[in-house]
Amino acid sequence: MSPRCFSRSRVLPPGMTDRTRAHVFVTGRVQGVFYRATTRDQARERGVDGWVKNLDDGRVEAVFEGPEDAVAAMVEWCHEGSDRARVKDVTVEYGEPEGLDGFDIRR
Repeated sequence: MSPRCFSRSRVLPPGMTDRTRAHVFVTGRVQGVFYRATTRDQARERGVDGWVKNLDDGRVEAVFEGPEDAVAAMVEWCHEGSDRARVKDVTVEYGEPEGLDGFDIRR
C-alpha cells in the first residue's frame, strides 16, 4: 500500500488577495502639510495596516501591509500625497508582511 499525499491550498475569501508589505520613503515637501494624517486616513479607507512617520532629514517613512492591490494603491497614492504636499520621489521595497494590525502615526 502506497502512502497518500494530501495538499492543502490556501483559500481566501472572495475579493481578497495575498498580503504583501511595502516599505516606502517619500521625498519632497511632505512634512507640515498633513501628509501623515492623510496617509493614515487613506490606508484605513483601503483596509491597509502599518504606520507612517516623519524622519529627521525631511522625508516621510511608511510601511503598508495588506492585500496586494490595496498596498499598490497606497504606494501609488504616495506619489501625490496630501493636497499641500509636493512629492519629488518615492522609493519602495516590497517584502513579507510582519502581521501589523491597524494603522498608526509614529512620532
